Amino acid sequence: MTDHVEMSSARTAVVAAALELFAKHGFDATSVEQIAKAAGVSRSTFFRQFGGKEDVVFADHEGLISELRTFLAEPHPDPWEAVCVASERVFAHFARDPELARRRYEVVRGVPGLRNREIVTVFRYERLFDEYLREALPGLAPIDAVGFSALITAVHNHVLRRLLRGEDVPVSALHDALQDVRRRYGVLPGEPDPSPDDIVVAVFPRSMPVAEVSRRMQAKLSD
Repeated sequence: MTDHVEMSSARTAVVAAALELFAKHGFDATSVEQIAKAAGVSRSTFFRQFGGKEDVVFADHEGLISELRTFLAEPHPDPWEAVCVASERVFAHFARDPELARRRYEVVRGVPGLRNREIVTVFRYERLFDEYLREALPGLAPIDAVGFSALITAVHNHVLRRLLRGEDVPVSALHDALQDVRRRYGVLPGEPDPSPDDIVVAVFPRSMPVAEVSRRMQAKLSD
């Protein structure tokens, strides 16, 4: 654990040094040698850890996507909630050091190639959520999986941009927004449990995917 923390700290130092140089001299005018020197690492160490200048900018995302893949591979009683928790984890990561996140945002905004890569990176999160829901909820209509994943990702990005533009936005703001997404999508728990009886009458929102209706019915019948 200690080695992992030290390695993460070292990577963060390189990222911080790179973003400072990008902001001061421009992305294209900053060399790998300058970054390595500013961060106190060798050129070979830099390439071993990142691969290139673009990879420095998006280094956090690579680790986050790997972390979320591991998280979603664990058992979750409510797959819809698991996707929301995963989204909150990403936001919390950037909220821990908002100034660093804002410097990264400014650099990306000024370089077309980085903006294009950012679009691809966002899609990777959306695809991860989409694939998870389809596997966790057999029979879920593809349009429901991709629709929910796209909406969660869009709401996350909207709230994150507020943070990146200088607002003091707590993780709870994203949590509330994602709860509203679940409510609008018809997959937010909260209805009181019925008393045990021989007859069960179930009412579900029209917007609730059929696979989620089935999942909830099976859960109740197995109680």
